[in-house]
Amino acid sequence: MLVGYARTSTLEQAAGLEAQLRELEVLGCEKVFQEQASSVGPRRALERALEFTREGDTLVVTKLDRLARSVPHMWDIIRKLQAKGVGIRIVNMGIDTNTPTGKLMLNVLGGVAEFEREMMLERQREGIAKAKAEGKYRGRKPTARAKAEQIAELHAGGISLSEIARRLKIGKTSVHRVLQSDRS
Repeated sequence: MLVGYARTSTLEQAAGLEAQLRELEVLGCEKVFQEQASSVGPRRALERALEFTREGDTLVVTKLDRLARSVPHMWDIIRKLQAKGVGIRIVNMGIDTNTPTGKLMLNVLGGVAEFEREMMLERQREGIAKAKAEGKYRGRKPTARAKAEQIAELHAGGISLSEIARRLKIGKTSVHRVLQSDRS
């Protein structure tokens, strides 16, 4: 069975998720797991996909970066799948670990992908440092602070911190921080 997995990092990338889903459908994936989650956070749909696969199945992703955050993470996933007798196919690279060549290419290209990500992060840090030095960097807009009034209203209504965070799509810690700063 072909089992698909699609992921984007943010809700703003809905078109990217839709494109992945279309491609997985065209490839004949009978079951598809999808999520919009950062690569560094918990990825429950990926966990469910890994649990779902059985011997003889192939997990299909459109791109390597949709699956793994680093080469060690990639190999961790591949080892789990191999232990179950499950292959992996990365469409845009033409890689299928059901073949020895596919396994070799995945290792090489995984290293290149990790190197590329590290270089991108380094350039990003340099750009931020330059912008800070020029007084142009303002950082990320504080989303929870902008919702302080809503947080206070919900909290006054007896809503739990977890529920406030879920409703406003912000972190529970941010809700707590806003409530604490309002008491000061």
